[in-house]
Amino acid sequence: MLWTTRYIDAAVAQLCAEGDEIPGEDVARLSPLKHKNLNVLGRYSFTASTPAGGGLRPLRDPDAAGLDEDDEDDEE
Repeated sequence: MLWTTRYIDAAVAQLCAEGDEIPGEDVARLSPLKHKNLNVLGRYSFTASTPAGGGLRPLRDPDAAGLDEDDEDDEE
């Protein structure tokens, strides 16, 4: 959940840096719990490693062609 939270924070920061205005009340309602990569009922086993350079992976460009492996073809 921490990892997803860090990426949500990074995405908001990038959008703000690009000039998008995101109201604080919208940011306050963001939750990592609604993302499909989290299964709060399952068991997890991690081999922790530090990302290269100690940072986050680059965020995906939403305008880029193709989907990530965890994206679905249907849009909501």
